[in-house]
Amino acid sequence: MSEKSEELLAAFFARNGCVRRPNQRKRRRLGRRYKKGYEVRFLANAEKEHRLLKRLLRELGFKPGKAYVKRTQIVLPVYGKAAVERLQKLLKAEG
Repeated sequence: MSEKSEELLAAFFARNGCVRRPNQRKRRRLGRRYKKGYEVRFLANAEKEHRLLKRLLRELGFKPGKAYVKRTQIVLPVYGKAAVERLQKLLKAEG
């Protein structure tokens, strides 16, 4: 793993990334009907940034989900509890 790749990914996340964790109370109350899970979202301002983000994620062993457009940005999600925890560990190491 490249240290430069980790730094770039951390910079993208710091700029406008976010993490979603499931609401445990809702999950207990609604069970299988509650569909929200663990997710990290990276936002790219242009197609060029989107391609770079996707390459960085794959290089670092993450499996990005399907990108979608939201307003004027491209959102690149990464799903799963393991991915969220690994990314948080990587970001703490960079911080």
